[in-house]
Amino acid sequence: MNAVGASRIFPRSGDVLSRPGFAINLRLILVSGKTKEFLFSPNDSASDIAKHVYDNWPMDWEEEQVSSPNILRLIYQGRFLHGNVTLGALKLPFGKTTVMHLVARETLPEPNSQGQRNREKTGESNCCVIL
Repeated sequence: MNAVGASRIFPRSGDVLSRPGFAINLRLILVSGKTKEFLFSPNDSASDIAKHVYDNWPMDWEEEQVSSPNILRLIYQGRFLHGNVTLGALKLPFGKTTVMHLVARETLPEPNSQGQRNREKTGESNCCVIL
């Protein structure tokens, strides 16, 4: 179950990571293109993941080291994950590798702000005309 070279959160007694087949493997990719795999529980949130990665920063990522876990952000399927979103809520598969991007960013964009900006640029609206 453990991916080659993957870090692992040490499970608490009874935690799902202590039972084979119940961990979620995340491959995190930095802007530089460097990657590392970590195992997490479905109960771990985006902020839990950021803190774990910060506390266990890979040696080969030294040039990208950040000053605080609070500025680490996860991007999954093109969207920033807010700190309280758990991996279980994303319905990520057990035993398979899920890829996410990890970036340093002080704040998150407002929800749906990108979609609103795109509509303003294209002149698109969400109304329809019935003839």
